[in-house]
Amino acid sequence: MKKVFLIALIGFTLSANAQNKTKKSMVTNKKEVVVEKKTVVYQVFTRLFGNKNTTNKPWGTIAENGVGKFNDFTDKALTEIKKLGVTHIWYTGVPHHALVNDYTAIGISNDDPEVVKGRAGSPYAVKDYYNVNPDLAVNPSKRLEEFEALIARTHKNGLKVIIDIVPNHIARKYEGKSNPKGVRDFGADDNTSVEYDRNNNFYYIPGQAFQVPTSDTYKPLNGEVNPLIDGKFNENPAKWTGNGSRLAKPDINDWYETVKINYGIRPDGSKDFPELPASYDKKSNKEHFAFWKDKDVPSSWKKFRDIALYWTAKGVDGFRYDMAEMVPYEFWSYMNSAVKMKNPNAFLIAEVYNPNEYRNYIRLGKMDYLYDKVALYDKLKEIIQRKSNTDPITDIQNSMADIEHHMLHFLDNHDEQRLASPEFAGSPEKGKPLMVLSATISSSPTMIYFGQEVGEAGNENGGFGSHSRTSIFDYVGVPNHQRWMNGGKFDGGQLSQSEKDLRDFYKRLLNFTINSPALMGKYQEIHGLNRYATEGYYPEVYSYVRWSDTQKLIVITNFSSEHTSHFDLKIPADVIKSWKVKDGIYSIKDQLYGKSTTKLQVLNGEGTVQISISPLESFIYSL
Repeated sequence: MKKVFLIALIGFTLSANAQNKTKKSMVTNKKEVVVEKKTVVYQVFTRLFGNKNTTNKPWGTIAENGVGKFNDFTDKALTEIKKLGVTHIWYTGVPHHALVNDYTAIGISNDDPEVVKGRAGSPYAVKDYYNVNPDLAVNPSKRLEEFEALIARTHKNGLKVIIDIVPNHIARKYEGKSNPKGVRDFGADDNTSVEYDRNNNFYYIPGQAFQVPTSDTYKPLNGEVNPLIDGKFNENPAKWTGNGSRLAKPDINDWYETVKINYGIRPDGSKDFPELPASYDKKSNKEHFAFWKDKDVPSSWKKFRDIALYWTAKGVDGFRYDMAEMVPYEFWSYMNSAVKMKNPNAFLIAEVYNPNEYRNYIRLGKMDYLYDKVALYDKLKEIIQRKSNTDPITDIQNSMADIEHHMLHFLDNHDEQRLASPEFAGSPEKGKPLMVLSATISSSPTMIYFGQEVGEAGNENGGFGSHSRTSIFDYVGVPNHQRWMNGGKFDGGQLSQSEKDLRDFYKRLLNFTINSPALMGKYQEIHGLNRYATEGYYPEVYSYVRWSDTQKLIVITNFSSEHTSHFDLKIPADVIKSWKVKDGIYSIKDQLYGKSTTKLQVLNGEGTVQISISPLESFIYSL
């Protein structure tokens, strides 16, 4: 197995426009210096994390295939996650969502399998926003208390807590059994005789009842007999479906398990609420909050604001907003500024896939971070699949220069094909150079998905969910992760040596990033200088520099799984000048494994570094 080296050239500075970064205070000569650091988000699918059952029967029940619990996140588990180099943990699938399991004994109604995806249900069809998934509790009647204990336990172990909020849609059968005093359910006060009303929570199809979608290839619960599977679901009049379908009988590929929330967007697309003045793209959260304080806003705005504040009051440190671009950014300004007034350090991540809207959701919607999927993620996937060379990375980073800190980097999550799967990189080793670049090219946070660090390839067919993605709809186990979990010891005792080496790589890399001041500093690509002028510098190689006042980094990655490259890497004069490095020869050393050294030669104000980089190898160099 090839090791991936990261080597540093010393450094440290503060990014002027960076926001919401991990901070640590140091006292130097009685003056406080604020040190800003990168953050690392560890996404766990909460239902799957602690599941020790390895049966993995397609469409298996909770009794057959097992399920993880809040209590499986022990102090030992959280300590090991923290040691991996993690600052925030995103507990995916916490709010109570629709599922096929009988909890009528504690007052929860059964969900109709015809409007539930899979057996365990989609975490994005939330049924009760003021409580949590009963599957996740040892004692379902005490499920909220068990999650509150997990929040406290997570904080005790030095990690911040993120959960999902899904403002665009909710479960077809929403029932707020845990509403705080005075809170009315979604739709409880709607005028259902009209398609649209500003203060309706839903859009309606008057005069038509909902019809269950049908398919020649898909049967709820794979055709299993269930008393609720009768081709009917009582919803009259029918509501618009979550993805915007206006059909009383949505298509089987629509988000038929959910209904669309109305934010005051009329059916013709026009806005029926106050709009932010253009100057508010430069205003603070406090100013946004003040703007909305005396404004009349639609009912749905208030409901979701109150949900976010409810969880903030319970100690949740931030939210991941599903399909945020399907909700107007004026609402996000309203809600996010309210959250920030309660917790100025709240960590807010949004799923937005339209690059033309990125700046609106950051500057007007007051989002901290957006998924960098359409640009960097997609390009890295193309590169490792040999559909592209590395040249476009430069244009991507240049196009994001003003918002680079806000673009969350990831290579794996619950929606995407697993990094190690044949459909993506093909092996954990091929994912290494992608991970080095993703984690070090920007000051943005890095996110990894549980199991990624031990090479999980998502080979299981859960039933509703199929291979290459770890299913979020079924009760399944996650084999590589389970070997690390080792029956609840969380010590990697069942991992193969290659899996242990892979986790060691992630641990070294992530800890390096959260402690590297240069990665919060300046960036300059040197790929263009070397691409055509440097002999032996192949198109699968990419290079750049990162620096601050106290740390200077040279990063080189080789995405080729076949070619070893030998070349003299050129460091341009403007970089050498910015670094204040004089002519001479400097020994530079690997900071990740501490085994590789080479030399930086500076002559007449220009630098060269002798490089020999093996297939899938990466370096970051230090003076």
